[in-house]
Amino acid sequence: MTKNSMRLDHVVLWVADPVAAARFYTEAVGLEPVRLTEFVEGKVPFPSVRVNEETIFDLAPHTLADRMKMLPGAADSAGHPVNHVCLSLPADAFEALRARLERYGVPLSDIGHDSFGARGSAPRSFYFRDPDGNVFEARHYDA
Repeated sequence: MTKNSMRLDHVVLWVADPVAAARFYTEAVGLEPVRLTEFVEGKVPFPSVRVNEETIFDLAPHTLADRMKMLPGAADSAGHPVNHVCLSLPADAFEALRARLERYGVPLSDIGHDSFGARGSAPRSFYFRDPDGNVFEARHYDA
């Protein structure tokens, strides 16, 4: 491992319906909603869900695309999901996530073995999509 102090703060996902997306991430994935009430009340432009104490997913509605002026062409990313986002979990949480997604009726890939990631080789992983087509990988490491 490197001694780099950089951490992943947030990932912005384009979603058609932020409330429905928050419900999916809360119920099916098991994440904690952030600012959902404030979004519903019109006080903030989007809600988020907490991955861990350091990382959130922002659930940005496509209607925010016209406000993406930080770089030329930034608005063009609306509706184009990233290739995938990988979630690393302890083995028991990995099993619980898979079971929750199955109960929620989310199609899942087969279990993959020994895929490489930030912490080396993960013994098991699987993929799923959120309701907006964003692809996620879930994996666990032995150590």
